[in-house]
Amino acid sequence: MILSVSRWTALAAMVTVLAVTSCSRSRQAAAVESSESSSGEGKSLVTKPAPDFTLTDSTGAPVKLAEQKGKVVLLNFWATWCGPCKVEIPWFISFQQQYKDQNFEVFGVAFDDDGWNMVKPFIAEHKINYRIMIGNDDLEKAYGGVESLPMTFLIGRDGRIASQHKGLVSKSTYQEEIVRLLKAPAEGSKIALFQEPSRH
Repeated sequence: MILSVSRWTALAAMVTVLAVTSCSRSRQAAAVESSESSSGEGKSLVTKPAPDFTLTDSTGAPVKLAEQKGKVVLLNFWATWCGPCKVEIPWFISFQQQYKDQNFEVFGVAFDDDGWNMVKPFIAEHKINYRIMIGNDDLEKAYGGVESLPMTFLIGRDGRIASQHKGLVSKSTYQEEIVRLLKAPAEGSKIALFQEPSRH
């Protein structure tokens, strides 16, 4: 009987993980959203120049998006407490290792209230091999508002956003998009300028 209850508990936990595709930015609310319910939120930035930013990574080095011209960039907004974000991280580690020599970069931007106090131990524990930064209000506004996590953007060699994903999507979806963007040359060798975020 105990074994049966234990199996049902494990099954219920698995179903819950699969059902949850995104987490509310409000950790206290502990609200979760399905990709279906969040698909209409925010605005699409697809085909637009990726808003530029300069942030400091976990080693203290500056990271400027505009300096990635000619590369394919996977830009992931996440948090250490977000379950679906944790599902994606091993995929991104794999992509960084697999495509790093093909002008490809993964950038992770954490939106943890406790900042580096939470993020640096997480990086070490999970052996993250790509650059991690801490997000801020200006970056969030520049990318249309980040109401739920994860939020991921694929940026082409031309500096434009090729795809935008709210919530958890499959590893194969990301891989197909990365391969397609890596094969696509920058049109006429002209790289679009990364868009400076507006300041109000």
